[in-house]
Amino acid sequence: MSGRYRLTSVDAVEEEGSWLFTVRDQHGNDEEFFLVPCDDPDRPAVEAWLNRCTHESQRLYREGVGAIVRDGGVVCPKHGSIFDTCTGYCDNGEAADTTLPDVEIAVDGGQVYLVDDDVTFLRAGPSRDDDDDDGPSSTSHLQF
Repeated sequence: MSGRYRLTSVDAVEEEGSWLFTVRDQHGNDEEFFLVPCDDPDRPAVEAWLNRCTHESQRLYREGVGAIVRDGGVVCPKHGSIFDTCTGYCDNGEAADTTLPDVEIAVDGGQVYLVDDDVTFLRAGPSRDDDDDDGPSSTSHLQF
């Protein structure tokens, strides 16, 4: 990808709580990323994280639900690990001491742009991979 691609607005991410999009990486793989608000004044207003828990590749953003965000963290629906919305770092649970992979974005004039030269924007929303639509196979007793 060269240049930048407008994804959505900061307002839309803040209103919805999260926003999903799909890219294609340099190896031809489709990957889902999601945007979440970041409340750190020293960072961009939103951040973009890979839609997979670092522990067992559980989707963190699910269609119809979005990403579960509590107290500045994205909660894994399978084991309850919590990833900081601003840094992607997890300090608890099964995914402790790991960080979610990111994709480079920029925020300009209230708009969010994909600016990562290693990926190509494909679509807003999920990948066309429908083999994981049954939701998490939860082993926790988390309730949201």
